[in-house]
Amino acid sequence: MQPEQQNFNYFLYPCSRYRGNFKPEYLAFNANLQEFAQKVSYITNLETAGKLSPEEAYNQIHALWKQLKRSKKALGIGNKASPEVT
Repeated sequence: MQPEQQNFNYFLYPCSRYRGNFKPEYLAFNANLQEFAQKVSYITNLETAGKLSPEEAYNQIHALWKQLKRSKKALGIGNKASPEVT
């Protein structure tokens, strides 16, 4: 990937460093959470600009939320069997 393409991608899809307790599943979930937040931001901006109807925006965000919940469950975060690190 060329440097200008990398800068463009970082501009469109910024990603912050993970600073919590390190576990691979926490890192993966954090990446999923950041992607969720970025997509929700785009959807809300499109709805605000009148490019999406409120119903379509809601449906898209709801679908993203379900995807994030599936990710959390698949990674085993918050299960009673795996104790959380505080």
